[in-house]
Amino acid sequence: MKNFFISFFATLTALIVFLIGGFLTLFLILGVLAAMGQKKPVVVQNGSYLVLNLSTNIQDSPSQVEGLDELLEVLGGDPPRTLQLREVTRALQAAANDDAIAGLYLTGAVQPSGYGSGYAALKEVREALEVFKASGKPVKAYLTYAGTRDYYLASVANELVLDPYGIMLMPGLASQPMFFAGAFEKFGVGVQVTRVGKYKSAVEPYTRKDMSPENRAQIQKLLDDVWANLTASIEQARKLPPGALQKAVDEKGLIRADDAKLLRLVDRVAYVDEVLDELKASTGRKGTKEAFKQVALKDYAKLVSSRGLVAKRQSQGKLEFGGGGRMAIVYAEGEIVDGNGSEEGYVYGAKTARLLRQLRQDDKLKAIVLRVNSPGGSVSASEAIQREVHLLQQKMPVIVSMGTVAASGGYWISTYADRIFAEPATITGSIGVYGMFLNFQGLANDKLGLTFDTVKTGRFADAATITRPKTDAELAIFQSTVDWVYDQFLSKIVESRKLDRQVVEEISQGRVWSGSEALKLGLVDELGGLADAVKYAATQAKLGDDFLVTEYPRKKMFAETFVEALDGKRREQTLSGPVGLLIREAVEELQSLAKFNDPRGLYVRLPFELKLK
Repeated sequence: MKNFFISFFATLTALIVFLIGGFLTLFLILGVLAAMGQKKPVVVQNGSYLVLNLSTNIQDSPSQVEGLDELLEVLGGDPPRTLQLREVTRALQAAANDDAIAGLYLTGAVQPSGYGSGYAALKEVREALEVFKASGKPVKAYLTYAGTRDYYLASVANELVLDPYGIMLMPGLASQPMFFAGAFEKFGVGVQVTRVGKYKSAVEPYTRKDMSPENRAQIQKLLDDVWANLTASIEQARKLPPGALQKAVDEKGLIRADDAKLLRLVDRVAYVDEVLDELKASTGRKGTKEAFKQVALKDYAKLVSSRGLVAKRQSQGKLEFGGGGRMAIVYAEGEIVDGNGSEEGYVYGAKTARLLRQLRQDDKLKAIVLRVNSPGGSVSASEAIQREVHLLQQKMPVIVSMGTVAASGGYWISTYADRIFAEPATITGSIGVYGMFLNFQGLANDKLGLTFDTVKTGRFADAATITRPKTDAELAIFQSTVDWVYDQFLSKIVESRKLDRQVVEEISQGRVWSGSEALKLGLVDELGGLADAVKYAATQAKLGDDFLVTEYPRKKMFAETFVEALDGKRREQTLSGPVGLLIREAVEELQSLAKFNDPRGLYVRLPFELKLK
């Protein structure tokens, strides 16, 4: 009886604690909702400067978490610093024609993350900045620590100011992949591969200790193409002779403020308080304690309608009323993997195919723009998506807009579009296939003392094992499948792009190309960004200038983000500094292995992370 009462009161106490916790959580949610509901509306005063703080990650797809920024602010945390590419470019377009906006102030340093803030996306932002500047309104930029991305955007400004103790660090582009073959040898991890294409280098980090000659050659060509485009744009904006920028960065490396001024890379050197005082004077607040009249681009973008070709500000926020036809923009941003997951940064094949199928059955939809920012991945997932793209293309115009990277599987899902747009700095191509097979025999036997034995009913019954290397006969089977998939890949390109088979075979082999080279080779149709693709789709669908745009995937509901926000508030960044950076990069590379989930073990993917630094 004593144990009964002890158990009873313990259970009762736990229930009371649970109920109290539940009520507290409910009150917290209600308080957060009330605080979010009381947030002041965005007000644009006459004579304001639009402020674009570059200290953010500009990603293609819209944020998948509705209200997360506001929630984190209420809870006292730091909201994720992200902007969507389309909201940036349309906000700049609307501001250029907005009588209340007197100019643009650009500051901060770009914070690339994942597949965001690549050079192809930044080119679209830069073009929008040029449109704003062409309206006759001043563009003022202030930089402290200027990297290549920051300076590429800021060079558009009428007046570019650098902090007296600031520096410019843009020595050129570099790609520095990490190789694990040596570590695998030490730990007894074996790697076997099957592949087609002498440039298909995605397996090299696990099979080599350095780049192959073919991989080195293709990356060098890619870097040269992208860098040439960046430097030419900057030199033209700064009115510098061709080659002047390259000479400056080669001679100086780190360019101090005084040297930057002498080299005409900036207009003047000044402290931030001096620039802010000038902005106060420009907006009618000279000598006051108030800040200059301003509106943050992120806030201003909330007032810009997403419909139609011409972006306009609406004084009371977004009002998306009917009329006209409807277009969808579908974002395929991240590595292509099999399944129905929801993690950001991945394109799930079954989930994306289902979405495209639903859109195909929507009779009100008149056109689709598929924005691809992906290095590829699973063959099965890529084919599932491509099949739906092909079926969609038979019903309505389907236009592909390639972002920073649309290669391998990213090209696979693009090839049947009516028209493919790419930026000069887009990384595309990589038309090749490979399979990779790890085995842990050495690690298990030699390091851990584990051994295995097998009983089977067929010659290849244990071919999928990871406890031993594949036999020659097993590798031959996998290689024949790789060869077949590669042949299918080429055939799809021949059919969809109307290219000669021999030409496709020559430009494939797993080689990556810049967007400008891809245009010459016939892999893409036109150089341009997302706005160009939307305009072309509207023309093909006869939508005119005014139509409703729906973006997919849609944002998550608030309830789904609440727990994520609390978790985000508790998370701490423990890996910092050079050593932390090295560890993070190694972990990111190895985590990619977890997404190797193609049912047949076949992949059409770029080198794991082709990062241009």
